Amino acid sequence: MDPYFGEIRLFGFDYPTNGWALCNGQLLPIRQYSALYALLGVQFGGDGVNTFALPNYNGRAPMGQGTGSGLPPTVTGDTNGSETVALNTVQMPYHDHTVSAYLQADNRLTAPTTGASLASSMRASSFLGGSITPNTTFHPMTLSVAGNSLPHENRQPYLVLNYCIALEGVFPSFS
Repeated sequence: MDPYFGEIRLFGFDYPTNGWALCNGQLLPIRQYSALYALLGVQFGGDGVNTFALPNYNGRAPMGQGTGSGLPPTVTGDTNGSETVALNTVQMPYHDHTVSAYLQADNRLTAPTTGASLASSMRASSFLGGSITPNTTFHPMTLSVAGNSLPHENRQPYLVLNYCIALEGVFPSFS
């Protein structure tokens, strides 16, 4: 069965087959691909005089047009979202990082008394492979702020497949 011009399919290999192109945002000449240009126009980029762009699905997920509940309206060609996001303290819910310490003596765990040190027993010292000084202060990074406002990965789980667009085939009818 012949594909429609502009039909997009997933391929499980790393190259487009004959008559297809990767959806990677590349620019194509209008003269050579006038039928595809008639369908896509410049909604994905290009100057509209000499070139037009194919959709770019690199690092993206497809999304339908229209309006979803509580979402802004989207039209064909829109790109939304981000691969990485930097969180700030306003976006994080309140939480704290407390440390619970227990003394271990004779293989029984007991809650420490007020003023007890985290590493006061000889057993903990030998278990950790060195001498531990009682009543010491934690390293500043133990319970400090983390992240440094650097972006973190924000993409949903993915499987590597290639979106390809048909460069030839049947021109879809408007009726």
